[in-house]
Amino acid sequence: MREDRDFTQQQLAAYLQIHQTTYSSYELGKLGVPVDVLVRLADFYNVSVDYLLGRTDVQTPYPKSTHPPRSS
Repeated sequence: MREDRDFTQQQLAAYLQIHQTTYSSYELGKLGVPVDVLVRLADFYNVSVDYLLGRTDVQTPYPKSTHPPRSS
């Protein structure tokens, strides 16, 4: 997705406020991507986290909730 949209690893790393080598490790599968990074990438690309994780082919993000998060 990054390459299809002509972004460099450095650009995405800067957006995420991480080192380029960390971003590269995410892409290579050497490091797991933290949930907060997945959410920020989904927002950046305007897709759902499920799409980024390969759980769906539907890119459309879910509507934002108007309800506060539930506490456990």
